[in-house]
Amino acid sequence: MSGAPRILVVEDSTMVRITVKRTLAAVEFEVEEARDGAEGLSKVQTAATPFDLILTDLNMPNLDGLSMVQAIRATPGYEQTPIVMLTTESGEEKKSVGHDAGISAWLVKPFEPDALVEMVGGMLF
Repeated sequence: MSGAPRILVVEDSTMVRITVKRTLAAVEFEVEEARDGAEGLSKVQTAATPFDLILTDLNMPNLDGLSMVQAIRATPGYEQTPIVMLTTESGEEKKSVGHDAGISAWLVKPFEPDALVEMVGGMLF
């Protein structure tokens, strides 16, 4: 991995997107944003350089997080990319479905910025 790790944040809430981007940019990650699953999937499929990690919300318009993750997992080069579900949903059933879809980890909102940095760092290094 040369340079800063590339992270894609897929989140329909502007406030959450800004918070996540600020938190990760503060520790030198390169962060790109998408407003929903459809935009997130498009960015993954058209990126010149693959993303090193993807953070996504579950409930979004146009394409929900799980459907996006399933499509990303089917994209060559993204079979093993860490994908973190960032959501208010904390039920075990949702987590089980998420892991089956290819989610690497689950972070419940609201989250502590330090917990986000620690999780992302732990998955990348």
